[in-house]
Amino acid sequence: MTAKKKEGTRFSSLRADAILNTIEKLEKRIDERFPESGLGQVCKEFKGLATDTEKTALRLGQPLWPLRVATFVAAGLLLFVALGAVIVLVREFKLDTHSIPELLTTAESAINELIFLGLAFLFLTSLETRIKRREAHRALHRLRSIAHVVDMHQLTKDPAHLLANIADTRSSPERHMNRFELSRYLDYCSEMLALNSKIAALFAQNMDDTEVLRSVNDLDNLNQGLSSKIWQKIMILDLAEKDQSPP
Repeated sequence: MTAKKKEGTRFSSLRADAILNTIEKLEKRIDERFPESGLGQVCKEFKGLATDTEKTALRLGQPLWPLRVATFVAAGLLLFVALGAVIVLVREFKLDTHSIPELLTTAESAINELIFLGLAFLFLTSLETRIKRREAHRALHRLRSIAHVVDMHQLTKDPAHLLANIADTRSSPERHMNRFELSRYLDYCSEMLALNSKIAALFAQNMDDTEVLRSVNDLDNLNQGLSSKIWQKIMILDLAEKDQSPP
């Protein structure tokens, strides 16, 4: 049954091992094409971050049983205390004209206690969700940060300097790449951003939390926006190559 279940979800869910394997291959490709480059170091750090994130997403997808047991015990104690107070009140209360003010005072106190117990019960039942949500947001924040680092590495990779004779200033960055190398470099950046979104999607796959899902979507939109700038540069290189090719 387990084998059939895994086979049935093979192409309908993300496989963390496949994503991590792709990141590892991307790191090797960058190192082989651009040895000791900054982008290769970023990809190496991203691989470690992706490994930690995958473990976190898998762990957060499982119930926190010690916390759940403690929550159930505490909730049971709250209900027991509330029920005991009601029983004592019913036993000792006597309905007469002299006890009406006391009844109103007691009813007001009971309502306040019930509100307090309700808030305490709500706090306990939502504690697991809030703990998981905070840890997921912390991991997503690290993925968001490394996405901006990848974007920083492609900022100065301007195809215009290859397609036109633009005079450099003393503060201009060094540019040693030809057209093919620049295209590959930009493509590696775009791939890393896409894999960043796939790692983040593991939280959406393993957790049923609307706030976490919203954060995953926000990170995916960020990666798409950064990647679109990279693909504009790649398209400029491709179109320029077509224009310069012989008819």
